[in-house]
Amino acid sequence: MSKVASPALGTTQVRALDFTRQVAIVVGASMFVALCARITLPLPFTPVPLTLQNFGVLLVGLMLGSRRGFAVLALYLAEGAAGLPVFNPTGPGGIAQLMGPTGGFLMVYPLVAGLAGWIMEHGQKSFARAAVAGLLADLVLFAGGLSWLAILTHSLAQAVRLGFYWFIFAEVIKVMAAAAVAVRLRRAPRVQS
Repeated sequence: MSKVASPALGTTQVRALDFTRQVAIVVGASMFVALCARITLPLPFTPVPLTLQNFGVLLVGLMLGSRRGFAVLALYLAEGAAGLPVFNPTGPGGIAQLMGPTGGFLMVYPLVAGLAGWIMEHGQKSFARAAVAGLLADLVLFAGGLSWLAILTHSLAQAVRLGFYWFIFAEVIKVMAAAAVAVRLRRAPRVQS
């Protein structure tokens, strides 16, 4: 919409257009996370696969902020619970995937994106801030995921062995990549239509 035409639009129309734009962003971002979930590497020694999903969750939170990031991942979970093929393809999908070994990780995704977004909203949009936001959000991710695995396995040591050690290196790379992409995209010049 051009700036010349906007004064001719009524306040209600402008609000409707803005609401529509926000909904499109949230739906599009949930589709982005679903695409990231498709990039999965099953590991034979753990029921938790290595996936690009966490990168998508962090990037959404860092780019869209706390409220929209939370909304995106809440929508993502609702889509998956309804049976849409948005979760990683190695799992059973639907509610069964939410109740399975990766369920704890999935269920905290809205909090992960919300925290990463909140930290980015409250300070300078630097790489260091984005990296710290991603790291702290990943701590929430692993707290939720390992807690759920501990409930399923009846052992915290077993949960850590299955859901933490194998993923540390990859998570550091995902956090750094999400921070770099988010800062780069935030600094990119905006195109006015």
